[in-house]
Amino acid sequence: MYGERRPEFDPDQVVQNLRQSWDGIRSRLPGGGGSRLLFMGLIVVALALWLGTGFYTVQPSEQAALRLFGEFRGTEEQGLHWYPPAPIGTVDVVSVEETRGMELGFRTGAGGVITDEVVESKMITGDLNIVTIDLVVQYRIRDLGAFLFNVADPGDPARAEAVEGRPDGRTLKDAAEAALRQVVGQRSIDDPLRIGREAVQTDTQDLLQQIVDDYNAGIEILSVQLQEVQPPEDVREAFDDVNRARVDRESRINESLAYEQDRLPVARGEARQITEAAQAFKDARIARAQGEAAEFTAVFSEYALSQEVTRTRLFLEAIEDILPGVTLFILDESTDNVVPFLPLTEGVLPSTTGPAAVASGDGG
Repeated sequence: MYGERRPEFDPDQVVQNLRQSWDGIRSRLPGGGGSRLLFMGLIVVALALWLGTGFYTVQPSEQAALRLFGEFRGTEEQGLHWYPPAPIGTVDVVSVEETRGMELGFRTGAGGVITDEVVESKMITGDLNIVTIDLVVQYRIRDLGAFLFNVADPGDPARAEAVEGRPDGRTLKDAAEAALRQVVGQRSIDDPLRIGREAVQTDTQDLLQQIVDDYNAGIEILSVQLQEVQPPEDVREAFDDVNRARVDRESRINESLAYEQDRLPVARGEARQITEAAQAFKDARIARAQGEAAEFTAVFSEYALSQEVTRTRLFLEAIEDILPGVTLFILDESTDNVVPFLPLTEGVLPSTTGPAAVASGDGG
């Protein structure tokens, strides 16, 4: 998972091996004339083999940390590279894009067997309740040089991937535990247990990232995920009852909201219908009043132009309304003729003269 460190070069062992090989070869050669040439050839071959061990390959998801005489000299990206081999140089090839995980409060063993780590998971909340919280931290390497050489970590015997000298062993575990305890200690038990899990995860991730940045550990925290959150065993049943009551309450609230959403559109539609009917009635009455006002204005305008004629016409119209069904005649005194005036829809009546006509009118 982390890549392998190259074994350190032991020059004394190499010299001893070469000397033994040379002594063996010399013992088999007849005479010593070509011994010097053969020795030089062996040295050249050994040097070529040694230089050849300096080639290494970095995959796309990896980086190589380079050391010269033990001092960190930088990193190398993907590709085929050469670097002076041991004992001059050392190359550590490590996967930096891989998402790594750390469990807090429990361990997943071989075959998926889970064991609880109560010492890590049990903590006190801000309202003085005891709660056990299991946590999973996901992270990756952000700075390979800082990850390999800045923190002297003893490793974690319970985690095979936590190598000694790299900060994702005890350092990361202790930092995660401290961050979680600080966040939970500032909140009530309801937050990690039910209503505030997202906030607890976010705050813990931010605080943990701040801690590892202060250590300059070269780690990027990708996520913090709460797993099982439980109250103490002695009061777990009471907490479960409270949670069930809260679920029932939320169910009733949701039912009420559903009823509200069902009834409100109907009520709004009925209100809109009543409002539109009232508006229509209002518009009709206004139009009628405006028409009557316009009619009165027109009559008044005619009256202003010819007041005597208009007054007479209005008088006669009023008489017609008071005495419906009576035929009215107008007597022209200058000619002694009777002229029909109302009703006008009946056409022009034949003219009559004399008192008989007047008597007829009076008899009507």
